This record gives sequence, structure tokens and C-alpha cells, in this order.
Amino acid sequence: MDREAPERGARDAGGTTSTGSGEPGAGAPRDDTGSGVGGSKHDARRNRSERRTRRRFARRQWARRWLSLRYVVAALLLLALLATSVHLVFFSTRLQVKRVEVVGNSLLSDGRIREVADVPVGDQLALVDLGRAGARVGSLAEVESVDVTRTWPDAVRISVVERTAVAVVELAGRLRGLDADGVVFRDYETVPRQMPRVRPGANAGTDALREAATVVSALPEDLVTRVDHVEVATVDQITLVLRDKRQVLWGSAEESQLKAQVVDKLLAAQRAPYYDVSVPGNPTYRTTP
Repeated sequence: MDREAPERGARDAGGTTSTGSGEPGAGAPRDDTGSGVGGSKHDARRNRSERRTRRRFARRQWARRWLSLRYVVAALLLLALLATSVHLVFFSTRLQVKRVEVVGNSLLSDGRIREVADVPVGDQLALVDLGRAGARVGSLAEVESVDVTRTWPDAVRISVVERTAVAVVELAGRLRGLDADGVVFRDYETVPRQMPRVRPGANAGTDALREAATVVSALPEDLVTRVDHVEVATVDQITLVLRDKRQVLWGSAEESQLKAQVVDKLLAAQRAPYYDVSVPGNPTYRTTP
């Protein structure tokens, strides 16, 4: 018994020494100090990666929602714009007629044109009947043409071109202006200087006056100033009476431009009391009517 005890003690001591100098056993505690620092960095990187992933996912989700919503938003914006435009154009006081401008007139007063146009001040500018206003002003004898337009935001503009007289004709005891189209449109107290006078015969109607106006408007300026009056018997019996009493049988208004050239040369080339250019290709002159 006594010899076995030291041997067990030696083995116990040897086992203890062997255990202490070898690797720790399965049950021995571990030192996690170094591995804990590395794990914290790894966790931080993983958290950042997860946050980036979540943000990318959220952006993709919003992009998908926007693709489905953008048409709805665009439609709503369009409807809002349309409603605003309708309100402004048809209901807003800012786009109501406040002024009626008249330009181009000298024979007619602004007041007369506004009265005839009858543009309703205070109505919505978009709803003004421009055609009706233009037709009313165009019916005036003094007006050759008219253009009625909207001037945003609150005005209507009436641009008038008035007729220009080329001759004067006495009708029912009144001296009236006659334009190049044969339209009688204004009164004169006396015959204007250098303007010929048209004297219609008993059988001269409206057509004959129109022919006479065409003849006068075809004359060059230097010849017009030499014409005292134009005698109109019928549409094809028109005669110019010059201030020096010489007469030119013109005939009808056909080929008036050519006749004007021929008579100008004929008057300069031959002195005679009577000339005939009714056939401009064969002009003649004579000493008796």
C-alpha cells in the first residue's frame, strides 16, 4: 500500500504537468478578446451593406410607383390647366372687352364706327362676334375694307381702309365722291381742285358710272389734271372733255390702260378739237364732232 501511493502521486503530478504544458482541454475557458474586435468591424460593414440594400430597394419601389402614377399626375395637371384656361377666357373679368380701338379712318369718326360696329363692352373678349362687327362696319359706303381683331387682354381693334375718290358726280343736287369701283360714298361742297367731274346722261345708270370711274382711274396723273369733266351717255359712250375744250371719244372702259397711252401720244403729236381712241389700235382725230 505504501509503495503504490507514491506511484499514484507521481502519475497525478505527471498528468498535471502534462496537462498544463499541452493544449487546453475541451472544458478549459477561451480568451475571446481578439476575436471580438474583428467581429464588431464585420457587423458594422454588414449593417452598412444592409442599409444600402434597403435604400436601393426603396428607390426601386418608388420608381415603380412613379411609373404607375405619372400618367395620373399628368392628367390631373392637364385638367387643372384646362379648367384655369376656361375660367380665364370665359369668366375672368381680366379678359372682358374694355376698349374698342379704331384706326385708319379720316372720313368717318371713331364714334361713328364704334356705334355701327356695336361691340359689347363688358362681354368676354373671346366671345365677341368679330365677323358681325366687321360686316356692320363694311356696310358703310365710305369703307372699302375692314379688319376686326382681338387685342388681348381686353380690346377689340377695328382697322379701316376708306375709299378714295377719283372723280365727283352730281346726283340729286349733291356733289358726291366716286371711287375707282364706281361707288358713290361721300359729299363735297365744291369740286376739289384737279379732280374731274363726271356728268351722267339721262340714260346713264349705275353701270355707266362704274365704267366712267374705271376710265378716270386709268388716266395718268398729268392727263387727269387736264380733264375738266367726263360725259357719260351710256356704258360704251364715254367722252373726256379737256380744260382747253378738246374732246376725246373714249368709248367703253375696255383697254383703258392702252387708250391712256395712245391718247397721251396723240394729244402731243396732233393739235385737233376732236380725237377718237375708242379703237386704240386705230386712233383718229378730226375737226368736227
